[in-house]
Amino acid sequence: MRALVIDDSRATRAILSRILQQVGFATFDVADGQLALTWLADNGPVDLALVDWNMPILDGLSFIKIVRANPAYADMRLLMVTTESDIERMIMALEAGADEYAMKPFTASVIREKVDILGIKLPDTPVAGGVV
Repeated sequence: MRALVIDDSRATRAILSRILQQVGFATFDVADGQLALTWLADNGPVDLALVDWNMPILDGLSFIKIVRANPAYADMRLLMVTTESDIERMIMALEAGADEYAMKPFTASVIREKVDILGIKLPDTPVAGGVV
């Protein structure tokens, strides 16, 4: 299983990557939505993308809309992980194509619960990840 962590905070990327690696994902991370689109074009779809809303160059909501418009990424699960806590924002993200929504600050158990909710079958043993 592969996951792409998209967040402009290096610390948040590292924390999310570590959580995902502990449950069996190979992880890759980038600092904004445009870099994520380039990464996907070069490496193909991932099983899960964790997407921050507020990022420079291309924000998370725009990234989700672009990904959902591309049939090559139809099977990707998208989890918005953001400080945006207004119910209107949550609705916007879900309507744009996010599969789930988690608010910062988060705990490892919240992220693991969201992965479970998304129905992603994890491998029996964790795998090593990479950082972009």
